[in-house]
Amino acid sequence: MTTLIAPVVTALQAQGEANSYLSDRMPDRFHASHPEFDLEAGFWRVPVVLSYPILGVLGQVGEIIVNALKEEVLSASTREEMLGAAKPLYEQHRDAIEAPLL
Repeated sequence: MTTLIAPVVTALQAQGEANSYLSDRMPDRFHASHPEFDLEAGFWRVPVVLSYPILGVLGQVGEIIVNALKEEVLSASTREEMLGAAKPLYEQHRDAIEAPLL
């Protein structure tokens, strides 16, 4: 029998904790997206996405796991993993990213 827990930390709090984690470790184009609660595991899965103004979200580059009982990061994709996943997204959209604003 699996014991299920109800989250004390809300989705918004999990996203905020993930964004705080990212702001200390990653460039400004990386941010936390919409968290999903993993009922069986009892924690929040927060996707990390790469985005640019005007273009919006280019894609997911990693994940941060946030404790459901208190606001703390349990694990996260490494900086190298996220930067590595972001590189092909950047290359795919390079022309639009580097285009001058009119």
